[in-house]
Amino acid sequence: MTVKNPDSAVTGQQRLRFSVGGMSCTSCVATVEKKLASLPGVDHVSVNLAGNFAQVTFDAQLVSPDEIYAAVEQAGFRTLAETEESRVDASRKDLLMVLIAAAGGIPIMLMMFTPIPYRLELIIGGMLATLVQFTAGLGFYRSAWAALKNRTANMDVLVSLGISAAYGYSMLALFGLLGDEVAVFFETSVMLILFIRFGKWLESRAKGRAGDALIKLLQLQADTAVLLVNGKEKSIPVEHVRPGDLLLVRPGDTIPVDGEVVAGTAAVDESMITGEAVPVHKEPGATVVGATINRSGLLQIRATHVGEDAVLAKIVRLVEDAQADKAPIQRFADRVSGFFVPVVVVLSLLTFVVWYLVVSAPFLTGFQMAIAVVVIACPCALGLATPTAIMVGSAVGLERGILYKKASALETISKLDIMLLDKTGTLTSGGFSVDQVISCGELPTEEILVLAAALEQGSNHPLAQAVVTQAQNAGLTIPSQLKNLDEVGGQGVRGRVASQFVICGNRALMEDAEIAVAPVEERLKQAGLLEKSLIFVAVEKQLQGVIALSDQIRPAAAMVVAHLQQLGIKTVIVSGDRRAVVEQVAARLGTDRAIAEVTPDQKLELVREYQQQGRLVGMVGDGINDAPALAQADIGIAIGSGTDVARETGDLVLMSADLFDLVRAVELGRQTLKKIKQNLFWAFFYNLSFIPLAAGIFYTHYGLYLKPEYAGLAMALSSVCVVLNSLTLKGMARRLREIGL
Repeated sequence: MTVKNPDSAVTGQQRLRFSVGGMSCTSCVATVEKKLASLPGVDHVSVNLAGNFAQVTFDAQLVSPDEIYAAVEQAGFRTLAETEESRVDASRKDLLMVLIAAAGGIPIMLMMFTPIPYRLELIIGGMLATLVQFTAGLGFYRSAWAALKNRTANMDVLVSLGISAAYGYSMLALFGLLGDEVAVFFETSVMLILFIRFGKWLESRAKGRAGDALIKLLQLQADTAVLLVNGKEKSIPVEHVRPGDLLLVRPGDTIPVDGEVVAGTAAVDESMITGEAVPVHKEPGATVVGATINRSGLLQIRATHVGEDAVLAKIVRLVEDAQADKAPIQRFADRVSGFFVPVVVVLSLLTFVVWYLVVSAPFLTGFQMAIAVVVIACPCALGLATPTAIMVGSAVGLERGILYKKASALETISKLDIMLLDKTGTLTSGGFSVDQVISCGELPTEEILVLAAALEQGSNHPLAQAVVTQAQNAGLTIPSQLKNLDEVGGQGVRGRVASQFVICGNRALMEDAEIAVAPVEERLKQAGLLEKSLIFVAVEKQLQGVIALSDQIRPAAAMVVAHLQQLGIKTVIVSGDRRAVVEQVAARLGTDRAIAEVTPDQKLELVREYQQQGRLVGMVGDGINDAPALAQADIGIAIGSGTDVARETGDLVLMSADLFDLVRAVELGRQTLKKIKQNLFWAFFYNLSFIPLAAGIFYTHYGLYLKPEYAGLAMALSSVCVVLNSLTLKGMARRLREIGL
């Protein structure tokens, strides 16, 4: 995680993440974002109120981190290192402010019921109110002044107006400047500060729970590693490990970095990556991931990826990006908050004018009503409504192995109405095996297999790997003399093996090369091979053989498709495989549609076609050939066991092999969006519904009104309720586990 003093180079495009102290509402967020966006070289800014942090993408040749921090501080906010200790310190500071306000407020309230001389009560009350005003209340003034200097108005401007009006009026009355026997209400300003500070303390504690995901991730990493040098052990900080180092990992130890097992066997708990509790067997040649736990056996591993290149670091970056990203619904709240504060001030002035000048009520009555309106309408809950739900939702998903790379993905997946599903490696196991090799020319089956394996050994496609494995298991020698190798996405491979030009692929590749496959189809039909995956092998443009392979449908695939359909999502299989194979799989799974023999470009065009129909499209895939469609889809869902390209392109990564995570991701997205809407409703209508009460509309007929101090308590508790409502999303963890059982 990037903090205030990053170690990265100071040239080129960089990303900086740091805590921002002193923010209270969406207006503060807008102020920081506007200030940072004005700096030269800053490409993107995202400020998160729930997490109290900013994330900036910038050109280090045009602006430095120190200049970014200075801009934040010029805007009236503090920049801090983002650590668990800083969060604890912030919570303790909020508690201290509560205690100071209580120390002043409680005696004032008690004196109202104690038989002491009235003048002495006023003097003591004034002294206590002054103490609270310029200690616990000072932060409101600092924030308000900074906002006004930047020509904005935030929640603290409203709070400052309220407490200043109550305190100032009472002080003038105390010194007799408003006449004799004028009532004072020091308790109003003090209790306002106390209740708002109390709400902020509860809010900071709850927000800390919402943002625990990153801290937990960072705590998973080992602090030290055991380095083997010439057979001798040496304990070093994990930051000093370099690629190529040989490390020793004992049973019970956390694997320090990503690496490859060179000696020993063990069962490794990879639940932090996959969400699966069953340990995975590791032996020489297997890869291990840093922060996973060696449950049994002694391992020697060779470090491969360390620091920012490690899997854990990449996951942390993805979580950071997801928390910093703004869901579309958040932008609506941001627009509203831009004019919210000025409207509230106008309503407050209008309330005073109506009561004092129109109704001819006592000055004090109109004054208190106006203060209550200012306080009750503070939009602090509005700024917390979306980011707190996003933070909790993404954290719940992470625990399950569902990695949302953007906050918008949580909202988008909840609205999907069509899901395109890649077949191989997604709905099927991807573990192909060769069933039969048929010769339909002059060459024997062994030579056909050798030529095909020679071409396919450079491909990552599951069919290609199955052909190579079959040749190796048969003890055949695979030629390495290859020239002009050309892999045609979704179709096959062609090139020269030794002196022969070989084409190895599907029917479409053969047709492009004008090689007839029809003569062999009757034979394949009689052998019952047409419903299998077929690789045609041609040498010097003459069809020589066919390799038939089979792939097993995943046990959960049919139930997952049914679940998606129950959620109202249309399912479509999209595959480059033969039509007969794809249609057979579609029939067994019950998908709404099957589209076969498509290239990566055609998958991309299919996504666009559905989008032009007004559909919100999800694409699920695991291979390089799926990357264009994953990028084009409204939400690309990459299977974690797939290629790096697919994982980098997708908006959502399913880390485990459990296909039900696809259903879980949709359910979690829908529940998160539901919480966001509940929060926005609460933030808007809870506060707004109290404005008539605060303005005294019900006072004349029913004697009902809202004192300023109670308005402050209600306003503070609205923010707490929004955060607590978001935290109820944590209950989704149990519901997600039950899906598929």
